[in-house]
Amino acid sequence: MPAQKETDATEEPTRRDYMRYGGTIVGGGLLAGCLGDGDTSPDTNTAEGYTATIAPVGEVTFDAPPKSIFTRLTHLAGMAFALGRGNDVNAMHAPDYYDALWNQFTPHLEGVSLDWTGLYSSWEPDKEQLYELNSDVHLADPASMFALGSWDMDDIEEIATNIGPWFGNTFSDRNEAPPDEWADQYQYYTLWEQFERVAQVFRAEERYQALSEIHTDLLETIESGLPPAADRPTAVLVGMSDIESIYAYTLNTPGFLTAHLRPLEPVGAFGDEVSSGDTVDMEAMLEADPDVIFSMGGMHPETDMVAIRENLTDHSVAREISAVENDRVYAQGARYQGPILNLFQLEMTAKQLYPDQFGTWPTYETGPYPEIPVDERLFDRGRVADIVNGNFER
Repeated sequence: MPAQKETDATEEPTRRDYMRYGGTIVGGGLLAGCLGDGDTSPDTNTAEGYTATIAPVGEVTFDAPPKSIFTRLTHLAGMAFALGRGNDVNAMHAPDYYDALWNQFTPHLEGVSLDWTGLYSSWEPDKEQLYELNSDVHLADPASMFALGSWDMDDIEEIATNIGPWFGNTFSDRNEAPPDEWADQYQYYTLWEQFERVAQVFRAEERYQALSEIHTDLLETIESGLPPAADRPTAVLVGMSDIESIYAYTLNTPGFLTAHLRPLEPVGAFGDEVSSGDTVDMEAMLEADPDVIFSMGGMHPETDMVAIRENLTDHSVAREISAVENDRVYAQGARYQGPILNLFQLEMTAKQLYPDQFGTWPTYETGPYPEIPVDERLFDRGRVADIVNGNFER
């Protein structure tokens, strides 16, 4: 491990200057960024001393847009991707898995490429490896790092001091309580509120604004087309790698994990006895009897949706569920979605729930996100691609 840098009062602050995390450890600003030229796109001009703020980190000061980007969870890697920085990510949880999943969507974005294969897998990162990566910014929530149990406050502060700042928020996924040590400074954000703050880190506010306008227009399209409440189906969001032990996620739980579902206002089929993240058996699924089953990760190349549907049809209990009887078992993408996947998943889910209002969703078995006729698309792929590539005008 490199020795900690020593400075005295006469030295200039380095780009990895000191940071204290408010309360006992969080708050304050860290002079950070990268050496050399920044991104040359029009919305990332370098500037001295610009800041970005996110809970639980607090305000962070950068001297230039970071070049090398550490991430843990894919909602933050997806934000870097949306800002044209996806290939600057050097670590993430299950990189090969999520590379394959994200690349089910990128073929619809002309000129946009993404390669996360072979990156460091950072679910529970090793501190020595973070020194090796030497990232300009760590797009990760220090409170979630602390919650791992293998990292303490000194470790978190050491990385921020010697390498680069933390900047991220994880417990907004389901608005969960953070560790007690971080509770006083914690705040919950929607996916797009967090994206706005990450855009400030990279001086990419114009890209955020342009994508946010597309998101807002999409939400308005959805809202204007929603059928009356009495005509909306009941639904469940589940992970079905093992249909005898199913992970269930409730649709009305706040947080960005369901950012593609709540705007569509389906009726959650599970009652109060099921909490988001619980495991349920097929008897509980039949008791809920959803009209629609959403299968998380169903669009991943290694997931066999045909087999999932067949297994449900062949199961003595599952075959009686309304969604199974009526062929309404649908593939979904990622829970920890970034902004671009959120656009696709909003469109996808709208069609899955309300084909009469938003157009038919093709029966998905394998391969990339299906081709949708131009006049049935709910957002402009070309505009999104131009924004990600930095070739756009406001």
